Amino acid sequence: MRRHIALSITLFCLASAAQADVVYQFAVNTSSISGTVGSFDLQFNPGPLVSQAASLQILNLVSSGTFAGAPTLSGDVSGGPLPATLTFGNSAAFNDYFEGFTFGSSLLFDVRLYGPAINSPNGTATSGSAFAFSMFSDAAGTIPALTTDLTDGFAALVSVNLGGTTAITDFSRQTSVVPVSAVPEPRGVALVGVAIAMLGLLRRSRWRLPRLLSRDSYGAVRCGE
Repeated sequence: MRRHIALSITLFCLASAAQADVVYQFAVNTSSISGTVGSFDLQFNPGPLVSQAASLQILNLVSSGTFAGAPTLSGDVSGGPLPATLTFGNSAAFNDYFEGFTFGSSLLFDVRLYGPAINSPNGTATSGSAFAFSMFSDAAGTIPALTTDLTDGFAALVSVNLGGTTAITDFSRQTSVVPVSAVPEPRGVALVGVAIAMLGLLRRSRWRLPRLLSRDSYGAVRCGE
């Protein structure tokens, strides 16, 4: 019985340590370039040193613009073409999705970040990864649009840091990037469910959990120890 109690508490500790996926919503006001036959670019690349594995999805894309021609995919990119779900990995040095696009008045999509670098950072990686979103006012992708970053043409960046946190860098007044409710990491959900079930069984067996945990002979069980 004591082992069951300790295991239940340990499962709660592990579940709390399992980080959730990260989701951001990108909302872009493209009314100032509506009707422009241009293009846009999506990248998800590792840093220059050792990056832990991470994945990214483009979801729920809605726009009043229209896609033009077949997209160009480079590196670890699958799925699509947009507006269908697009999935990136960071296993290659350059992972890119480029497509011609006639802009409408708005562009809306979600970015979901997940995988070991987000959900369970290993503490040994020496570089993070970054997602970059760019817009161009020409089909060749050489003239940046709606951004102050005229060197790389990025409208917004989402960086994955070494500890699993993320950071936003916004170069465009027309682009809003806001967090969406986090998606629970599947392993954490499963652990919580098992722990709750075990604690329910303990209550039905008439054992009093606070009293058991208060006895010195059972020792202390703390998260992280």
